[in-house]
Amino acid sequence: MRKIVNIAEKTISLFAKLSAFLVLSLSFLVVYDALNRYLFGGGSVALQEWEWHLFDIIFLLGFSYTLQKDKHVRVDIFYANFTPKTKAFIEILSQIFLIIPFSLLILYVSYNFVLQSYLQNEISADPGGLTHRYLIKAMIIVGFSLLVIQSLCTLYKNITILREGK
Repeated sequence: MRKIVNIAEKTISLFAKLSAFLVLSLSFLVVYDALNRYLFGGGSVALQEWEWHLFDIIFLLGFSYTLQKDKHVRVDIFYANFTPKTKAFIEILSQIFLIIPFSLLILYVSYNFVLQSYLQNEISADPGGLTHRYLIKAMIIVGFSLLVIQSLCTLYKNITILREGK
């Protein structure tokens, strides 16, 4: 089981590296767009939509890595003083009752959302906007699938901590 967890976490790390590359790409894109707009009077609806879509992808690919590295939001005022076993117990409860059910709900709801977009060949409502909008919507499925996988890995690790009594 540990081998599967390692493979899953390495995969999530690869998506995080892709997300980091997209942050750099988005930065250059925003600078280019701003210079083009303010210095040359140009602008593009498609370019602005790319900026929004890249931001969405960065977020969706990055939050599973945030969970993996234990950098997600929590109330540390109490948590920091807990024993490792208590922390593991809280993590188990939060994975079982919060993250996994919420992620599965999002996956369930987003499937038809993405499918409908694909079947309609949805495009931007703005003239000059991007086509194939279902691709960005499909990133919801990718992002939350990664979050479920990481949540299961976190669950396994914390169950191991409780069993081994670390």
